Amino acid sequence: MDGAPLRRGPLQASVRQSLNETALQLALLNRRVGGRLELKDADLECLNLVHNEGPLTPSVLARRAALHPATVTGVLDRLERGGWVVRERDPANRRAVLVRALRDRNAELFGLLSGMTTAMGEILEEYSTDELRVIADFLERTAAAGRRATDELATEG
Repeated sequence: MDGAPLRRGPLQASVRQSLNETALQLALLNRRVGGRLELKDADLECLNLVHNEGPLTPSVLARRAALHPATVTGVLDRLERGGWVVRERDPANRRAVLVRALRDRNAELFGLLSGMTTAMGEILEEYSTDELRVIADFLERTAAAGRRATDELATEG
């Protein structure tokens, strides 16, 4: 596309390898952050889901996190005790419960992530607006592919 004859296979393999390394490093960072906050990996993942997609019912959270509902109950108990989430009645369905993230401890969480946030800001400054659009598109499409693959595995099992 850019006129340069590239062998796409090795470049595509490099991108896949870099994505795998990124996923690994982010998982390790999350494990360190969770350890500092006294949260298990599943706790932090569920908190992230509730922050990004919530409020959610516990059953939707269990499906999205690929956890057994009983496991999610334990996760929510820990998150609620720690002041991270609250369970509330769904105003649209009084029999249902919604899990909503609380913002009270965000500063503590963001403080632990500040090193990565700063590094990402420095990296992003090196790219042009057009390059950032391509990167954002790639990451959005990759995340969507990950959601689809996760959903497919959930329906197969």
